[in-house]
Parts: sequence; C-alpha cells; structure tokens
Amino acid sequence: MAYVDGFVLPMPKKSLPAYRRMARSAGKIWREHGALEFRECVGEDLSVKMGMPFPKQLKIKPGETVVFSWIMYKSRTHRDRVNKKVMADPRMAKLMGPDAMPFDDKRMLYGGFETIVKL
Repeated sequence: MAYVDGFVLPMPKKSLPAYRRMARSAGKIWREHGALEFRECVGEDLSVKMGMPFPKQLKIKPGETVVFSWIMYKSRTHRDRVNKKVMADPRMAKLMGPDAMPFDDKRMLYGGFETIVKL
C-alpha cells in the first residue's frame, strides 16, 4: 500500500502566492524523482465544531490560514529513495533556504504515514 508524507502548516495569507510558486517548483522536483502525487491545499472550512480544529492546534494568528499537503509514494522505502534524491537536488537548496520559507517552519506539523485503507 502507498506511503504518505503529510504536512500541516500555518501560512500568512499574504504569503500564499509566494508559497504557491515555491510549492509548484518543489512538486515538479518531487515528481521528477519519483513521487506518485504531490498536493498542496489551503484551508477553506476551518471553523469546525468536532475535534481539534487545525487553527487551534497551530495557534493561528490574525492574517494566517492553514495549508495541508501530502506527497504520495509506493512505500516507505520508495519515499526514502525519492527524498534522498530530492534533498540532493541543487534546485531544492534555493527553495528551502531559511530566508526562502514564506511561513514559520517551526510551527509546521509533519509525519510519514502508512496507508491502512484504500477504497
């Protein structure tokens, strides 16, 4: 079954255009190196009553929203191979530098997930 890297991050709304450009470039690199799917989604309905809403968990500040993203791979082994190539790609250094991030990466949530149900 597929393996997924998932990300949830706080995003200043004014930085969304810059983030979209960065994500498009990064997504092309991930896909070139073998990722099966690359998705970036911006919060639209975040005032939910059930569970812990993303904005509360991330301590969203005025003027911020939430970005939810994932990258899909064949397996964890495949993910590790792809990510090794991606991180060695010189184009990523330009995209991932400390001054290049249009969000507070210290507040980003991240994890690798094994698929347990696929319908």
